[in-house]
Amino acid sequence: MYVDVKLAKPAPGTDSLDALAEEGRRAEHEGYGALWSAESSGDPFLPLVPVAQRTEHLKLGTAVAVAFARNPMSLAYTAHHLQLLSGGRLLLGLGTQIKPHIERRFGMPWSNPARRMQEFVDALRAIWTCWQTGGPLDFHGEFYTHTLMTPFFAPEPSRWGPPKIYLAAVGDRMTEVAGAVCDGLLPHPFTTERFLRERTVPMLRKGRQNAGRDLHDFSISLSGLVVTGATEEDMARAAAAVRGQIAFYGSTPTYQPVLALHGWEELGRELTKLSKDEDDDRWRRMGELIDDEVLDTFAVVAEPDRLGAAVRTRFGDLVERFSFYAPYDHDPAIWLPAVAELNAHA
Repeated sequence: MYVDVKLAKPAPGTDSLDALAEEGRRAEHEGYGALWSAESSGDPFLPLVPVAQRTEHLKLGTAVAVAFARNPMSLAYTAHHLQLLSGGRLLLGLGTQIKPHIERRFGMPWSNPARRMQEFVDALRAIWTCWQTGGPLDFHGEFYTHTLMTPFFAPEPSRWGPPKIYLAAVGDRMTEVAGAVCDGLLPHPFTTERFLRERTVPMLRKGRQNAGRDLHDFSISLSGLVVTGATEEDMARAAAAVRGQIAFYGSTPTYQPVLALHGWEELGRELTKLSKDEDDDRWRRMGELIDDEVLDTFAVVAEPDRLGAAVRTRFGDLVERFSFYAPYDHDPAIWLPAVAELNAHA
């Protein structure tokens, strides 16, 4: 299992190229397998450029780039050139975002997200194949059409081939799409080992089989909730924060099939109801509904020296890549024993 890390959100005044490069160098030195950049208040690709220039082995990922904010051609160029710049180390993580953001923030069309995403990835691959082989570009789809590529606009082929494509998915249909046309899956952090085994992997397998392939070369990259701390007080603070995060996700009906699989439908309904209260104390009360059984099911709870083994025991045969999702203040060095443990069994 590879251990990955998210690119830290820079403090005001520190988002320089040198600071980004240093973060990449540090991640590589500490044994992380990949550094993932998110698309929130900025572009997900640009921060990876200085990291690519100052590292040698570290994979560079987007978790995620919003596909529907772009078109397949514009994204194909960006990903292709970052693949060249990094020497074949790009992991292209894509996601849909939601309808209001696509239509009202990005001013782009929204319809049939699963079908559109499958076609988007097919179009990306058609464009990359054109550039790699020099053959004609002749892609016709329901949502995208790409039929013009002259030598002047075709970049040099990549000797590493195109980047791996990961897809963020929550529902069954998008998970099936990931299996059908992508190289990997980015599950939502609000998941459990049982949900991955009983719902996620079967949908991936269905998509893979429909495409005439199996799962042996398919990768799951999980950002998993963890509770850890150097002292009992630190463990308690971490647990309280993760209970709150579980409650927040669990209040969203879209994510509640995970609760339902475990027989916790009533918990989901109560969380949704409380989330609509106007009481400022509602988030604390919601967190208190997450008992130890729910916490231990959604999060890996272990002291720093036992965390790596606990992650490997739970997810070792399920996921290829793992990053620590810790929604609480902590020293980043706390992960290093787990990184060493997981690297030893990669």
